[in-house]
Amino acid sequence: MQIRAAVLSQMEQPRPYARTRPIAIETLQLAGPGPDEVLVRITAAGLCHSDLSIINGDRPRPMPMALGHEAAGIVEDVGPGVADLARGDAVALVFVPSCGHCLPCLEGRPALCEPGAAANTAGTLVGGHRHLARGDGTPVNHQVGVSCFADHAVCNRGSLVKVDPDLPADVAAVFGCAVLTGVGAVVNSAQVRLGQSVAVVGLGGVGLAAVLGALAAGARDVVAIDALPSKLDAALALGATRAFRADDPDLIAQVKAATRGGVDVAIEAASSVAALDAAYRITRRGGTTVTCSLPHPAHTFNLPAVNLVAEERTLKGSYLGSAVPARDIPRYIELFKAGRLPVDKLITHRLALDEINEGFDRLATGEAVRQVILF
Repeated sequence: MQIRAAVLSQMEQPRPYARTRPIAIETLQLAGPGPDEVLVRITAAGLCHSDLSIINGDRPRPMPMALGHEAAGIVEDVGPGVADLARGDAVALVFVPSCGHCLPCLEGRPALCEPGAAANTAGTLVGGHRHLARGDGTPVNHQVGVSCFADHAVCNRGSLVKVDPDLPADVAAVFGCAVLTGVGAVVNSAQVRLGQSVAVVGLGGVGLAAVLGALAAGARDVVAIDALPSKLDAALALGATRAFRADDPDLIAQVKAATRGGVDVAIEAASSVAALDAAYRITRRGGTTVTCSLPHPAHTFNLPAVNLVAEERTLKGSYLGSAVPARDIPRYIELFKAGRLPVDKLITHRLALDEINEGFDRLATGEAVRQVILF
């Protein structure tokens, strides 16, 4: 079938993207679903910093690539072997397909699925094949098995989670990445407990989702840190108890003074080694620092190794919020419906597919939090 999709053919085009137009809306050929695959009509798709990292070259990927990894949609067809989804089901799309058979999957860590990670790096679906092509037959790579900046997508069954059909499409979309990653970093990776203090460094969609997750988990003090005053205002509006400028030279001392020596848990969500350094330095003795962002692969983090032992510190990574999507997304949706996880407040812009370059300009400058393309 023919689809309209947002395709990136060359990374590292200069900004503003509204002028250079690195993303082109193309008509592509999409093959139907094979075994364990599902055809989804996309209803909404979120713009994320992970997409921007491919566009600007921070995370090199094979080109050309049909972009997009956070979305919601409606099942239109299923391939052989898919028995638990049917035409008309509402689904959220998740960017790490779970094979269910490799060691991480069997250990209950589907975000680390080995075949899924290999396929995502290669720009294929699980199994090593592609379903996208230009009219002349040139193959087009998939972004992390989703490629949802399009009116339709074919995904592995492991990339989909069935959701409440009454959930608004734009809200359903953000559960697939921003909410899974940000809330999951708090409740799964850091395992924040009632009454602890939490700081979040970097207040994009994932960081603000982490703020909401900390509040839902019962943190007594939620410290928001970002260089942009508008992001600090957004965090305070969501319920953060304190806010600090990330570019303040006295940031570390100020946070430690306000939190009596540092926070129990610091979450870094800024895709920046400098932000990770700040998060580590504001974590108290015996505390935990979690990074859930993806900086440039060439960037390295140096830390005073002695205090890992002497202060019994924990530093850990969190990919996709250490999530089990089929378990966590329904739980988070129930919290949203109960008014305890208002993730709809993360959405600052709704746009059409043809406005995608302008959307990534807003994301790059920090003007937007979560932008959602509606189909």
